[in-house]
Amino acid sequence: MSTSSPAARAAIDEATKPAVASWRNLVSHRAWLDAETSSLLEFARGARVEHGFGWLGDDGTVLAGRPQPLWITARFTHVFALGALLGHPGCAPLCDHGLRALLNDFADHKHGGWYAELQDGRPSRPDKEAYSFAFVVLAMASASLAGRSGARQGLASALDLVERHFWREDEGACCEAYDAAWGEPEAYRGANANMHAVEAFLAAADALREPLWRQRALRICERVIDRFARAEAWRVVEHFDAAWTPLPDYNADAPDHPFRPFGVTPGHGLEWARLLLNLRASLDDPPAWLLEAARGLFDRAIGDGWAAPGGFVYTTDPSGAPVVERRLHWVVTEAIGAAAALHEATGEEVYEAWYRRAWDFADVHLRDRTRGSWRHELDAQLAPVEGTWSGKPDIYHAVQATLIPRLPLSGSLAGALRAGAAR
Repeated sequence: MSTSSPAARAAIDEATKPAVASWRNLVSHRAWLDAETSSLLEFARGARVEHGFGWLGDDGTVLAGRPQPLWITARFTHVFALGALLGHPGCAPLCDHGLRALLNDFADHKHGGWYAELQDGRPSRPDKEAYSFAFVVLAMASASLAGRSGARQGLASALDLVERHFWREDEGACCEAYDAAWGEPEAYRGANANMHAVEAFLAAADALREPLWRQRALRICERVIDRFARAEAWRVVEHFDAAWTPLPDYNADAPDHPFRPFGVTPGHGLEWARLLLNLRASLDDPPAWLLEAARGLFDRAIGDGWAAPGGFVYTTDPSGAPVVERRLHWVVTEAIGAAAALHEATGEEVYEAWYRRAWDFADVHLRDRTRGSWRHELDAQLAPVEGTWSGKPDIYHAVQATLIPRLPLSGSLAGALRAGAAR
């Protein structure tokens, strides 16, 4: 494992001491994960509002006056579908509530698709975004696998829109955004939206038993990871123009942007690593480079991202030097998922060790035992702050971190749960 951070090298030296047993094989650890899933789902119930789900504050109540992004309602719909598949009472009605909001409140009945944001039930940002659409597809696919009424038809409609507007067959990837009327697309290509398209396409393939979407997920990974990240020593290149020319200075004046930050995002390297293994598990004849790339992405993200006194910096420059040193909760969740997936795929002790280290960090610094859920952001000294994020809007990442270690590698979490594979 190659690393560039002294803190990461020291952590590896400590972490790779022989372990007694894999945590993921311990009944007691699986029970702990199950309890954390339940706690997060319980906290998320407070997000229900008239038109879907709102932005939660630190205390688990919706922040007054805050707009409702499409991706928030889609993510909550997805996690409540997972809760329904787990057999958690009350999650199925919440999933259905989210589906109704997506099919009605967020729907643009004039131009087609979904508004990017609502305010008081009305569209406040009518843009059409690949990032948000990916979560709509994921929500519809997970709800379909959970057997919720209307989800399969909603998934078909969502994929039709992706096919007509976002998917670029000649590029093997998705474009980024349009105005409300589907005019000229934004002259930008982003790794983030395409990463979530991979997740959504794998779930859609499981829901529809349609391998085309797995092949499209593979094509995205070939472009973003096997071509560009490989050439940059497994650092994910995030920003491109419409011709897929990298834009290394993009958002240099907005280094902590929540979706398109300047430079390299180690958390995305970890997330891509896990998704490559999900893809690998779903293909009949997966290419060998998927495992190689997952290892490389994980190693690079650990080496660049883990920093004293612990946790992962949000962003680095293209050479791996820290830029935004705040610690965001979702990065640790993706380290948990990637380490669990790599340990599942290889059995190698180093991934078990990082799995433990990431969970220890999350438990000590991020889990909020007083008010529930996870603190979303810490400063470089690990004190809670608000900067890139405010409140606790997102349980999607944390819930998945509690599920990935309990499921065999497969295309999607909902697909694995539908198959009754939870351990």
